[in-house]
Amino acid sequence: MESFDLGFNHIEPVDSVAKFGENPSGNNTNETGTDDCNVHGVYNTRKELNWVIKMGKIYLVPTPIGNLDDITLRAIKVLGSVEIIVVEDSRVSSKLLKHLGIEKRLMVYHEFNKDEQLPLVLAAAEEGDIAVITDAGTPGISDPGFELIRAAIERGVEVTPLPGPTALIPALVASGLATDKFVFWGFLPKKDVARDKVLVSEKDETKTILIYESPFRVAATLKAMYQIWGERHVCVAREISKKFEELVRLPLSEARDLFADKQVEGEVVIVVEGASKKQPVWSEEEVKNELTKRMGEGKSLSSVARELAKECGWNRKQVYELGLEIKKTN
Repeated sequence: MESFDLGFNHIEPVDSVAKFGENPSGNNTNETGTDDCNVHGVYNTRKELNWVIKMGKIYLVPTPIGNLDDITLRAIKVLGSVEIIVVEDSRVSSKLLKHLGIEKRLMVYHEFNKDEQLPLVLAAAEEGDIAVITDAGTPGISDPGFELIRAAIERGVEVTPLPGPTALIPALVASGLATDKFVFWGFLPKKDVARDKVLVSEKDETKTILIYESPFRVAATLKAMYQIWGERHVCVAREISKKFEELVRLPLSEARDLFADKQVEGEVVIVVEGASKKQPVWSEEEVKNELTKRMGEGKSLSSVARELAKECGWNRKQVYELGLEIKKTN
């Protein structure tokens, strides 16, 4: 498919499109009979100016995240009707477009060329309708499409979103966790210190939490979540809509252990239960039993006290002192 690199903004001069005070149809009033366009040639809104410069639209078109049958009829119609399709990776998108029998000029826009390409994409949108797609899913979710959308709105270009495929909502509704209130964090920071800082700051979040995660960081992320948040329910959703789709629903401690030795492939969404509004406090007997069990596994009292304090409702000093008592009696 032909890649397309637009040069300068070719908006036609105002006089060649419409006279001041007239819309291109020659009718200066809208359906209510009021003036939409200032008869003295002063345009009060971007909408009025759009009549003059024939501004196009930007369609945000979700594409399948795995199963090609998930493409909507409307998405196919829009992709077939626009002049230009803005893609994240032309090699990936060309396969989809070929499958759909659509041949269009492509503009490549991604994280590493967004600064130079953004003005060109906006210029293209001001000349005619364009569609924006990503490699998979909905444009603007955890990709630089967000910056393009914001810039288009600020410039007065109409942005029309289409509903369609995304990994986020299917993972949530299939998790078995609360769906009435939830938050989406995108990807957590890659570095451990930065990631843990986020987890600590959001420890008391009561809404269901969703994140995207690299398959190479799933084990480390689940381990950090358990260390900082304690026990909660979690769903690890992998390869949604694809052949090897998998949804693992477990307590966080069990998920941590499972994925510690599990090779993970594909796109992953982690859905975690929000914090309890009031953490239940363990009885002294429960804390004693858990201390005895974990220290019996060879863990130090200091590390066990730190872990249990996040789970049992006791502070670390109380747990540590109880642990010392257990040591004295053994």
